[in-house]
Amino acid sequence: MKQHTSCTTILVGKNASYDGSTMIARTEDSGPGTFTDKKFIVVTPDKQPRHYTAKNSAVEFDLPDNPMRYTSVPNADTDEDGIWGEAGINSENVAMSATETITTNERVLGADPMVKDGLGEEDFLTIVLPYIHSAREGVERTGKLLEEFGTYEHNGIAFSDVDEVWFLETVGGHHWVAQRVPDDAYATIPNQLGIQVINFDDPDNFMYSADLKEWVEENHLDLSLDGKLNARLAFGSHSDIDHHYNTPRAWFIQRFLTPSVQQYPMSDTIPFCTRPFRKITVEDIKYVLSSHYQDTAYDPYGTFGSSDLKHEFRPIGINRTNETSLLQIRPDVEESHRAIQWLAYGSMPFNTMMPIYTNVDTQPEAFSHTPKTPTTESFYWINRIMATIADPHFKQTAQTIAAYQEKTMGFAHQVIKETDELVKTSDKKVTEILAAANKKMADEVMEESHKLLGELVFIASNEMTNKFAMSD
Repeated sequence: MKQHTSCTTILVGKNASYDGSTMIARTEDSGPGTFTDKKFIVVTPDKQPRHYTAKNSAVEFDLPDNPMRYTSVPNADTDEDGIWGEAGINSENVAMSATETITTNERVLGADPMVKDGLGEEDFLTIVLPYIHSAREGVERTGKLLEEFGTYEHNGIAFSDVDEVWFLETVGGHHWVAQRVPDDAYATIPNQLGIQVINFDDPDNFMYSADLKEWVEENHLDLSLDGKLNARLAFGSHSDIDHHYNTPRAWFIQRFLTPSVQQYPMSDTIPFCTRPFRKITVEDIKYVLSSHYQDTAYDPYGTFGSSDLKHEFRPIGINRTNETSLLQIRPDVEESHRAIQWLAYGSMPFNTMMPIYTNVDTQPEAFSHTPKTPTTESFYWINRIMATIADPHFKQTAQTIAAYQEKTMGFAHQVIKETDELVKTSDKKVTEILAAANKKMADEVMEESHKLLGELVFIASNEMTNKFAMSD
């Protein structure tokens, strides 16, 4: 089984975003030494299974007979290892990102062991997203499935609609807790259980498995001194590896978005939710999810600091990112074109993000078709190729890549604005207008990617070890 074990999530409440959108985003990263080819598709109701059979466990059950259309970023080869849908938005403009692998501790595993033949990251999007009409419903359906089937891994799952952002964390094999992200805040989750104090008397902002309070008490899991259950202390891990692999990622994101708060990269008390010093943009999310600790001594590409420090912490923008989806639900346009899924493939420091309207039945081939053999006609593969060429020549290529990112994302915002206006004035079906916009963006980003690839090949060719000139 190929585990997608190493992701980074950021969640943004509607009053903390630049345009009043809710935004949830996550890098989907493979485990060390592995990569998983991805594609971006639309699953229409006729293509949604009515009976679900997992590949990585013995889970098998009937699904409801009324699925909605939804987007998904599954493995390119679902026959090999299952679907792993990861991130999408359904026709009710409800978004889901599943899953952020999180951590736990021995006491939790003893009280509620993992379920070998339970649910996992492979399954969640496919069995939840087509059937929910709000973010809160997403938490409720997922919670019921966890209580019935259990899980074989530790999961963090995000949901959003136009008003709310929720994050659910599994606790042991069957238990779970979820918190609503405050509207004026953002949350960071770097492969750790993040939720802190649970308010059991606040159903508007907290949900949890039915017997959670009694289960915690029976198994002596509450470590608080004040009687307020802190989920991170009770259910999370507190290992040395967390300080190098996990917490520094939250530190960097919050350092950028809330610079007034001074924190230590290896701190165990970095908050789950924080208020930004200004409103958060799509570009901010792209920046932090591309992080390699730039402008610090921990930057592996940096020019200052000791060589030991450069590899002290695990970067957010790591080499083994498969895809990144930023799910944006906008309040200031009609429901017909409210939802946008920003998509990036491959290692985040070297790529761009393209916005894709989700109220369509198909997606451009460059995004949706990922063959087994690398090809520059696939958006997934051209991103992998460009990053491989640029990485050894980071200083020489960084400015060229930055110009490509600015140009393509600037074009993307332009197309969004034009398309939103066209929906108001055109007699064409909205889905046709959105499909045309998606194709326009796909064509542009592929053209610019091919140009960038040529520039990178030229730069790298001039840096080859076997170069020689008469002046040498």
